[in-house]
Amino acid sequence: MDTPVSETSRLDAFVAHAVGDLTAGYVGVMVSIGSKLGLYKALAGAGPLSAKELARRAGCAERYVREWLNAQAAGGYVGYHAASDTYELAPEQAAVLADEDSPFYLPPAWEMPAAMWADEPKALEAFRTGRGVAWGEHDPRMACGVAAFYRNGYKASLVPQWLPALDGVVAQLEAGIAVADIGCGHGHSTLLMAQAFPNSRLHGFDTHAASIAAARELAREAGVADRVTFEVANARDYPDHGYGLVCFFDTLHDLGDPVAAARHAAEVLAPGGTVMLVEPFAHDRVEDNLNPVGRLYYGGSTLICCAHAISEGGKLVLGAQAGPKRLAEVFRKAGFTHFRRAAETPFNLIFEVRR
Repeated sequence: MDTPVSETSRLDAFVAHAVGDLTAGYVGVMVSIGSKLGLYKALAGAGPLSAKELARRAGCAERYVREWLNAQAAGGYVGYHAASDTYELAPEQAAVLADEDSPFYLPPAWEMPAAMWADEPKALEAFRTGRGVAWGEHDPRMACGVAAFYRNGYKASLVPQWLPALDGVVAQLEAGIAVADIGCGHGHSTLLMAQAFPNSRLHGFDTHAASIAAARELAREAGVADRVTFEVANARDYPDHGYGLVCFFDTLHDLGDPVAAARHAAEVLAPGGTVMLVEPFAHDRVEDNLNPVGRLYYGGSTLICCAHAISEGGKLVLGAQAGPKRLAEVFRKAGFTHFRRAAETPFNLIFEVRR
């Protein structure tokens, strides 16, 4: 029996969709290689270059560079000029691929799916058994990729936009308060606040010892180690320094018991203190998250966020698309009475929480 035309059309459309996703996986490898070899930097601002010229600038073999350039041109990551057989990186492409200080710089993000592939045996076991996978069990590229990816986004938004959106917090930071950064990772968010507010003392906490070691080294390099500390501790028992501000940057949904973490934050807050909650952007209903941002976060949440929360006991596994209502309920259960959406970006929700 012949397949109805409508079914054939739907099949063709879905095959095209799936092949597009497959090519995106190939693109990620090419982007990572281009970034690590300095190919994008050598192209940026140089005008049209031949494959030979780019290979010479980057110190690479021409034949590989030519094939890489063609792959990049086919994917829309560089421009190709057929008449001169040259390639060019447009300014918008350079902002995403070559400028390491740009808030749009993306190459480090590809370390995360690389780590997911490397961790596939652990993921398969987790699916079959229900066990968790702790942050420290992942391929090392996971922690490094997450830290590098979030660094520039926080740099662009944390001090100039998110903190001013919290009532009175900037004035407190300028006067000098103790700040806790829970799940600080490599400490980029901690160091940004330390550099902006020299009268305040910053304390970063994370369960991943390798990340804490990296954070301490970055603090020394930034010259703020005299007023920034980093310690291995979990979200339920880090020391009480009477914090005027407790921060959860994209970490609450990773915790096995977010209510206990919120309750401990309430216990260590100084009078008039604030919790700053930064979470992945999400709506409350699944159907409203079926979009490119939700696709990214649900995928990462499956193998990273939920897996870590389960490894910590999984009393409440929020996932990266928890949504405002579920987040507000976490803090209500912990004894907080004030929960306000203070700001948002296409990728994050920022909340002001007070007792």
